[in-house]
Order: sequence, then structure tokens, then C-alpha cells
Amino acid sequence: MSDTTHLLIPYAASASEGSQQALQGLALPHLDRLLARLIPHTAHTDTGEDTSFSAPHERAQAQALGLPFEDGRIPWAAWHRHQQGQPTGGQAWAFVTPCQWHVSTDHITLRDPDGLALDEAASRALLAIVAPWFAEDGITLHYDQPTRWLASGALFANLTTASLERVLLRDVRAWMPDAKQARTLHRLHSEMQMLLYTHAFNDERAARGLPVVNSFWVHGTGPLPTPAPAPTTAPTVPTTLRDAALREDWRAWATAWAALDAGPVAALLRQAESGAPVQLTLSGERNALGFHSAPRSLAQRIQGLFRPQRFIDLRNKL
Repeated sequence: MSDTTHLLIPYAASASEGSQQALQGLALPHLDRLLARLIPHTAHTDTGEDTSFSAPHERAQAQALGLPFEDGRIPWAAWHRHQQGQPTGGQAWAFVTPCQWHVSTDHITLRDPDGLALDEAASRALLAIVAPWFAEDGITLHYDQPTRWLASGALFANLTTASLERVLLRDVRAWMPDAKQARTLHRLHSEMQMLLYTHAFNDERAARGLPVVNSFWVHGTGPLPTPAPAPTTAPTVPTTLRDAALREDWRAWATAWAALDAGPVAALLRQAESGAPVQLTLSGERNALGFHSAPRSLAQRIQGLFRPQRFIDLRNKL
């Protein structure tokens, strides 16, 4: 088990104009001091596109845990079941998130599942309604939490899917799995929309002023490697920047950054200054940059004094 403390910060920067403006007036003194002490960790620097199915921080987290980190095929569901101490049976698993697709003239937007106000009883009732339809295609559904179920089936063995974060509050059509590879899944989407459109489950929700559930999203697909990855210390992954960035609330995002700088980043800086091994990963929507503590040459120390690496200089690389 690694004794290196790893802080992985998703949505550290964005190409959004609002994010760029927020950064201009944002002071992150602890982060700048930390970056001046660390050196790039090329093995943990990841390059992708903002259209990649897996976000850079997901690929970085998978790599840190010893999981496959191929785009769109990180077996998060199988890993989750394994971490719960439940057998995966060598099968391929997936997460299935019940959700609402909002259809407008030119968009089909996946709204935040947390806004559905699903509790365990409602989620289990919905699961019982849709499970027989999935079972006809060899997919077994298992309850996990109100807004997320587990699914097992051969369909997920080689299926490339976009993570929920990638499609959240966006047009789902750009993030659907390949139609040839996922013909069964595309059909299930159509069947579930027809089933739920007039179902008493949604009628009852509408009568109580609750959002209807009319679709689902599959993500985190694949089998767990054999043997399963050895236990390791998972990176700390704060979510406050992500939550604000997905809502494009850049004022809240800047406030969250200041809190991170004063909290987890400052704590990591103190560890680095004490000589403890540390690792920092900064992730945007395209790329992730890795840094770690290591003995530095005289030239590197001098460069750190006169040309310290600052976050403001790195943001466009994310």
C-alpha cells in the first residue's frame, strides 16, 4: 500500500470564459507554493479531449487504483461491487442511473438525477417495474442507492459509455454509445421511455409535484481485471469544484477553489514541507497534469526560486 498522499482535484480549470475570468482575480497562495516544490509526474499526466467519454480525473483516479483507464471503459461498477466485498463472478458490470431526459426543440438534456428526489422506496419500486424488460436482454439489475443501480450482463463486457458527469445537463445525443455496438441499449432506451410515459408510477409522482423519471443512463462498464488490483491508498478527490463547474456557477467555483487552497492544498503543502511524499493531480475537462515530490537538482531548485510554477500559468494546459 502506497504511503504517498495523493490529492486529485477535478475541474481545476475550464475553457469557459466564466472560469477564465474567475481565475484572473483568484489568489491561490498555497497551491502556488506547493507547485514550486513539486516536479511534473509524466507517468500521471494525461492528455485527452473534452469529447472523451471518461473525464481526465476519472482516468487519473482509475490509474491510481490500478484499474484499466481506457476511455469509456473504466469498470467503476465492478470495482464498486468488489469494494463492497461482493463477488463480481467474473462478469461485466455497469451502473444504471434512473433519470429524466428533458426534450426540447433541438436538445435532449439529461437533468441532474439528484433533482428527482428519489428515496429508496421509490427507487426500488421503479427498479421492480423496469427489471423484467432488462432481464429479457440478459441484464440483471440490483439496487445500490436511490439514484444508481448495479447491472450485470454480457452486453457490458466491451461497451464504451460516457460517464454520467460528461452528459449531465448536456444533450445526450452527443454522448450515446455507438449505435452498432449498443443496438440493444438504444432499443431499451426507447422501450423505457414508452413504458414510463404513461405509467402509474409517474402519474403518482406528477400528482405530488415531483419530476417524472423517463429514462436511464448506463456508465462505468466492464469486468474487473483478474486478479483484482491490490489494495492501495485511494487519492482524495474533492467534489466542490465539480459541482459548481457543472452548474457553470463560476462565483461558487472560485469560492470553492479558495476553500480548497486553504484546506486540502495547504495540508498537502505542510506534508511536502515536512519531507513526506506527496502527489498532486490537477484535472480539467481535457487533460490532467500530475506532480509529485522528488529530490530536485540544483538547477531545479534555483528555477523554483526565480521562476516558480504557478497555477495561473498551467490553467490553459488543462
